[in-house]
Amino acid sequence: MTHLAIVGTGYVGLTVGACLAHLGHEVCCVDSDADKIRSLRAGQVPFLEQEMPELLEEGLASGRLTFSADPGAVARAEVIFLCLPTPQSPEGNLNTAVLESAVRKLGPSLAPGAVLVTKSTVPVGTHRRVLEWVGRTDVHAVSNPEFLREGTAVRDFLEGDRIVIGAASEDAADAVAALYQGLRGTVLRTDPASAELLKFAANAFLATKVSFANEISRLCDGLGASIDAVIRGIGADPRIGRSFLEPGPGWGGSCFPKDTSALAYLAREHNVDLPVVAGAIEGNELQFEHVVQKVLASLAETPSPHVAVWGLTYKAGTDDLRDSPAVRIVSRLIERGVRVTTYDPAAPRGVPGAATSSDPYSACAGADALVVLTEWPAFRSLDMRVVARRMHGRDVVDARNLLDAQAVSAVGLHYVALGRSMVSAPLLAVSA
Repeated sequence: MTHLAIVGTGYVGLTVGACLAHLGHEVCCVDSDADKIRSLRAGQVPFLEQEMPELLEEGLASGRLTFSADPGAVARAEVIFLCLPTPQSPEGNLNTAVLESAVRKLGPSLAPGAVLVTKSTVPVGTHRRVLEWVGRTDVHAVSNPEFLREGTAVRDFLEGDRIVIGAASEDAADAVAALYQGLRGTVLRTDPASAELLKFAANAFLATKVSFANEISRLCDGLGASIDAVIRGIGADPRIGRSFLEPGPGWGGSCFPKDTSALAYLAREHNVDLPVVAGAIEGNELQFEHVVQKVLASLAETPSPHVAVWGLTYKAGTDDLRDSPAVRIVSRLIERGVRVTTYDPAAPRGVPGAATSSDPYSACAGADALVVLTEWPAFRSLDMRVVARRMHGRDVVDARNLLDAQAVSAVGLHYVALGRSMVSAPLLAVSA
């Protein structure tokens, strides 16, 4: 059993701390927010995440997971994970001010030989700055980027496919690798700069796949082709794969927008052109407007238009509205004079300027169109007959291609999806 400290109890920090305690380590999570510490000690998870409440309860009951508002609590720790916010600056780079402040405060309390592990997504070269900030020559800095997806973070940690460790010291790398013993993920050892860059590259590539799928869906709309058949066909190629090729309203959340912008900033600083990444970012902006135009087309010549929106979080399984495509699209509709009523099962606070509803059917009352912006599975099982009776108009704009087109059409509603022709094209047949 290793004594660990987690600095920061946000989404990443709490997940890392609870999972490492689950693996048998003694973990103390440290945060300057005393109210949050009290809530965590009481077993209250501050965000929506599968399996996290059970994992927190397990850690507290075993005594392996503790919480403290005292920075000095890191004194016993052999390894300290830095899980602090690095928000995007106006220029596109990541702001490490919170991280720097925390490291400087921790410096005097660290035990000799302690290993500082950067879990936060940070600019390339931060591993060197951590050692400067801490002001110690007897501690080590390691980059260990996280690859956690909101909604499946616990599974991603415990069953992830890779564990990246960037370190200049073999002993420090060994200490971090030992913490993950027993997990199936392949341990990839490299230098710190490569580990830091790897995180940006991974998210930029995934964002590019999404932008590509959205671009092809727009072409399918123009040609009367089926995005479902196209994606199934190209996704069957193992060199491409099916994941992250589903069309949607655009990508967002706490990682993709920030990481692609930071990668573009890094390239500009080093006079390197990244036209593929730039294209993915531009394509994402085009997709927001593409969805807006689909909605506006359904409202043509409708005086004082009113739309119902299902879904505000940037994806299903989370309560996170950060950089949500749904929020961006709703805001653009409001700017164009559209009255909006929203419903989301995990984000009741809504969007400024939009009305909110406590259930999906009430949100549709009197609406000229219904727009689906988040892929909550529960939306598939809703009774479209009730929706049709509540709505004033007939159009359903499904920006997630989530609903059953036949079920929608069967109740007299007009189904509009992304990259699907009016007459459904057959999927590619699969021969034995």
